[in-house]
Amino acid sequence: KETCHQLEKYGVDFSSCKDDVMLMGYLCMGGVGDVSLEKAVSRYLGAEVKDKASEAYYIYSLYGVFTAELEKTGQMKLYKKTEFPLANVLYKMESEGFKVDTEKLAEFSSALGEAQEQLATQIYMLAGTEFNINSPKQLGAVLFDDMHLPTGKKTKSGYSTSAEVLESLRPFSPIIDYILEYRADGKLKSTYADGLIESADENGRVHTRFKQAVTATGRLSSAEPNLQNIPIKTELGREFRKFFVPTRDGRVLIDADYSQIELRILCAVSDDENMREAFLSGFDIHSSTAMKMFGVSKDEVTIEMRKRAKAVNFGIMYGMGEFSLATDLHISRRQAAEYIESYLQSYPKIRKYLSDVVEEAKKNGYVTTLFGRRRYIPELKSHRKNEIAFGERVAMNSPIQGAAADIIKMAMVAVDKRLKEEKLDARLILQVHDELIVEAAESCADRAEEILKYEMEHAATLSVPLTVDISQGRNWYEAH
Repeated sequence: KETCHQLEKYGVDFSSCKDDVMLMGYLCMGGVGDVSLEKAVSRYLGAEVKDKASEAYYIYSLYGVFTAELEKTGQMKLYKKTEFPLANVLYKMESEGFKVDTEKLAEFSSALGEAQEQLATQIYMLAGTEFNINSPKQLGAVLFDDMHLPTGKKTKSGYSTSAEVLESLRPFSPIIDYILEYRADGKLKSTYADGLIESADENGRVHTRFKQAVTATGRLSSAEPNLQNIPIKTELGREFRKFFVPTRDGRVLIDADYSQIELRILCAVSDDENMREAFLSGFDIHSSTAMKMFGVSKDEVTIEMRKRAKAVNFGIMYGMGEFSLATDLHISRRQAAEYIESYLQSYPKIRKYLSDVVEEAKKNGYVTTLFGRRRYIPELKSHRKNEIAFGERVAMNSPIQGAAADIIKMAMVAVDKRLKEEKLDARLILQVHDELIVEAAESCADRAEEILKYEMEHAATLSVPLTVDISQGRNWYEAH
């Protein structure tokens, strides 16, 4: 039992298992490929798993193959110090769960249902007829045949009523706003309000499953239910965080969020002095970028300038071109191209980094994070232009997104260890990309907060400091 494949599947006691072949394979495959035992045996050993006896034999064989591969690719430390110990941390988080106030959720679900009914009345009035708003076919017929709105794409089954199509129709009729709101409320009601109530156990706790070996970048994903997807873009969506609460009175939630971690990593990997100076000065990075892009002083930066600079700051990391930026900011392609050029002139080493990392990826077939995690990019060998372009964007972004994933994973392992060492009545209960949540007894909450902040900010040393925004609250909304 010392070497296993996918520990949780067998309910293995972590103390008796010293390695997980699935996690080893996940790193060896560089985020590309199925990490199931059957696929790994077929790919690496050219054999087939027939029964339980052969499973044990193949797990042992794969252990030898993956050990050699991790040593060769320089990923053994990442596996031993981060991925493997993290499996135990995630197991505890899944078992603990996160309590939701099911009574208040049920009330919220009813309120959303009522809101939908009121919106439906408005929609029927503007359409001049009652119909099934959830039916794309009926909705298409009302909007395009009856109301004569500019037609979008027509598919075999009728007109497209996708979110994208509806967004483009907003200026033509007030009915569109009502339909979009009706859909948003419906999604909140069914997926989140009703879905969370159904997922909660008899104590009102929701036990998400963290998937450690799924994403190509190294990020964790969450499922059944997906708690990393709780909506935050709208005020109504943010309300959901109010229903996530500590398990009982006398306890609080502590929420810590990395501040602009990906931009800090971009600054570190590119070694750009201008960006480093902006971070070290403590001045807002998006305003600082706006000053450079628009050639204005600190006091002249407008909200709109900062918004545009922020879009370019993040867009550049994702290999965003002028077309996407123009669409995002509702500006011309020429203007978008000027923004990108101005940005790259402001941060010359970022231009060099983006160009070098793509060349390196084409030569090696993979990119690597600061901590050794690889991501293979087969698309760069394609003969199709769009696949190559996708591969280039992946090459630019994966080392940054992957390093952010590595850092938060290292922080989780360190936080769990410290809370245990200091025997605090506090534990990690959720990770949402750059954010960690700890539940603690009020008596030790301040100490738990200090530990959480310290370990997150010291999980790695970059050329600019990692900073964390942290606070406490009686629910997730308050704490965030």
